[in-house]
Amino acid sequence: MAFNLRNQPGIDIITPIDSPNPREHVGWSFPDSEDGILAALQKGATHLFANTVVFASHPLQTSARVGEYQDKVKVVGHPPCMVELYDDKHYVNDMLRKSGKFTLPRGWLVEDEGSALDVKLNSLDLRFPVVGKPVRGRGSHGVKICHDQEELREHVQSLFNESPAVILEDYLAGEEATVTIMPPSDDYPYHRALPIVMRSGHTNGVVPYNGTVPVTANSRAVTAAEYAKDPTYSAIATECEQVAKRLGVTALMRIDVRRFTQEPGSKFALFDVNPKPNMTGSGRPGRENQASLSAIAAAEVGWDYQKLLAEMLGSAQPLRRLREMRPGTV
Repeated sequence: MAFNLRNQPGIDIITPIDSPNPREHVGWSFPDSEDGILAALQKGATHLFANTVVFASHPLQTSARVGEYQDKVKVVGHPPCMVELYDDKHYVNDMLRKSGKFTLPRGWLVEDEGSALDVKLNSLDLRFPVVGKPVRGRGSHGVKICHDQEELREHVQSLFNESPAVILEDYLAGEEATVTIMPPSDDYPYHRALPIVMRSGHTNGVVPYNGTVPVTANSRAVTAAEYAKDPTYSAIATECEQVAKRLGVTALMRIDVRRFTQEPGSKFALFDVNPKPNMTGSGRPGRENQASLSAIAAAEVGWDYQKLLAEMLGSAQPLRRLREMRPGTV
């Protein structure tokens, strides 16, 4: 990110060392800590690119010393207190379901109550296959499609070793896609979706983690011609824009969607809201083939990685505002 932004006119980049080597990954970013943030601020940073997972106790939110700069610095990122809440997939999906305005699969929350698991599962109107996944987590970690109650019970019990609660959802059998939503900025004062990116290459019904299979190998952007032919693309993109607006997010986010069935033109449903997507991109020597789902989407509208980062920079918010934001205040 720093390498690409440095090469754009009108943008000066502050790094921990004055001339980091483009062929090395060290020296381009400050540590994700109070001291690291203060080091950047003390070197004169006017904008912080928070390419990290923030949370309610993160120094951006809680540090008194960082707070001394809250009216002097802008941040590319989400409000820390809201991100921690939105990382709870059940909280977000349940809120969206209750609104009655969004399309989601049926879902349930199963909590660890010891020997009562069978009783709980029997009480649910499950229609197999069913997806089981942790309440919090990144990518495909802990996600499994279960085809009967015995398989589901074993998977839920294994997830209880790392999570006190597990989400169950109807399995969406159709095509999978990802929608990147850009936040409001000075040029575009509203949330807007980039072209949808279709996913393929599933393993046991789940897209593998991008550290195992690069996204360039199993993802492609939907073209304008495809949008014109199939109205379900625009419909789900609009829903995703409304989700971002409802959550009040202030930085780029991603929402994973799938069609209900394998029939052409089947309706899409939301199934995973991700406020901190991977933002890998090309730039430094040796990284020419690197990409992310959001970068693939941006390329479809003619943005290279540098342009995408510049658009994100344009959405930066004053640190004071991010510190003060809570759900219900947006």
